[in-house]
Amino acid sequence: MLRDERIPDEELIEVESALRERWPTGADAEFESAIAYHESLPTTKRFADALESADQPLLQPRAGVPCLDDQTELLRYLDKEGGADLLPTTIDSYTRDNEYEKAQRGLEEARESGEDTLNGFPAVNHGVEACRELVEAVDAPIEVRHGTPDARLLAIITLAGGFQSFEGGPISYNIPYTKEHDLKETIEHWQFIDRLCGAYTKRGVRINREPFGPLTGTLVPPSIAIAVMVVEGLLAATQGVRSLTLGYGQVGNVVQDVAALRALRELGEEYLPNDVVVTTVFHEWMGGFPPDEARANGVIGLGGATAALAQPDKVITKSPQEFQGVPTQEANAAGLRTTRQLIDMMAEQEIIIDGIDKEQELIERTARSLLDAVFDHGDGDVARGVVAAFNSGALDVPFAPSDSAKADVLPARDDDGRVRILQWGDLAVDQEIRDIHDARLDERARTEGRSRSFRMVADDVDAISDGKLIGRPTASESDSEESGRATDGTDTIGGEGDAD
Repeated sequence: MLRDERIPDEELIEVESALRERWPTGADAEFESAIAYHESLPTTKRFADALESADQPLLQPRAGVPCLDDQTELLRYLDKEGGADLLPTTIDSYTRDNEYEKAQRGLEEARESGEDTLNGFPAVNHGVEACRELVEAVDAPIEVRHGTPDARLLAIITLAGGFQSFEGGPISYNIPYTKEHDLKETIEHWQFIDRLCGAYTKRGVRINREPFGPLTGTLVPPSIAIAVMVVEGLLAATQGVRSLTLGYGQVGNVVQDVAALRALRELGEEYLPNDVVVTTVFHEWMGGFPPDEARANGVIGLGGATAALAQPDKVITKSPQEFQGVPTQEANAAGLRTTRQLIDMMAEQEIIIDGIDKEQELIERTARSLLDAVFDHGDGDVARGVVAAFNSGALDVPFAPSDSAKADVLPARDDDGRVRILQWGDLAVDQEIRDIHDARLDERARTEGRSRSFRMVADDVDAISDGKLIGRPTASESDSEESGRATDGTDTIGGEGDAD
């Protein structure tokens, strides 16, 4: 039965032994040897220490290619030319799906052709020794970044290989990433990963864990993202994790983003045990980017400015080539430098923006309601509660492909560009909060001369890639909407002033 309880030592050892047999490289991932290796590393490679002692936001890109030499060269370039403070190793899609045979074929093809035949680094196939070569080849600490519902073998091998930070979580790497994986099962898989990280921590090797905050990455209401981060943090803390980096993805309105990052830190420190060090990470815009690189740099610049105001502990940067897919190393480094320029320029300025405190209060109040629903659904057990809450719709994520979520919640921007909730589903939020969101969306509807409808959602999803923040209709589009109906007569949600 699923419970939020620490996995016993004997069960951890038994499961780890069985998992190591799933691929030949698992044989080298021996725990005692791994502890000795970590202890031999210089202090500069200790990820948790670097992150927790920083006096300004540290910058980290995403980056992963199949071959070891190429990955080494890429990380060195991002370190030297981009000024990255922390480095990533992004894992390929086959490994994320536990298809190690396909990853092996892709790796062999990459070695033979010299082309990047995988979209990341197949760490399981490379094995412990190759991971250690990578760790030793660069100066900065490295994190494993992936997107894997069942990342247990990946964790075993990469932690034994010297990585000291591991990204992801049972909700954030299920709900937005996969359709059919059962949430209960992914929680059990990630309880093992967190228990393994806890075992390292108990031996003096503090492994940093970073749940993935942006979730589906597009117009996610901050309160939902924060509630999920706190839940994943609580589950990890139960298993012995003591360094947690809670994430949040930029929505584009500076007031709301700064308020959300402050709320994330506030609630993380409040809900998590006192012996857990809570840090925060800000992901620059995760939605569609403009195809024009100059405009894309504008999006990145806004992210840098927001980080300068909010002061998260880490920023995951983007490149001006996001529109076309995987960026060149030059473009990736440019995104780092753009972000650093904004942060450094604003560090000397005292900038006061009205409205942040009020928005933070609304975000925190909403997130607390969602967390209360999780606790209530599980009778105090977070693991059982989060499954039941998603099943009932009391906790939900917009645009989620997972069968474990209802995905009945729809967001839209208000007249100031802040993300509000247009369609509530069964989300566990009281009527007063709903009325606030509805009133803000009604205000936008009046400004644009149209009704509140799904058309707003579609327009907002594409707005930033089109060079705007809010998906405003043209004059002809506004005129074509009759009172209370959208142009196709089907997608109006409620009426003006109605709460759904």
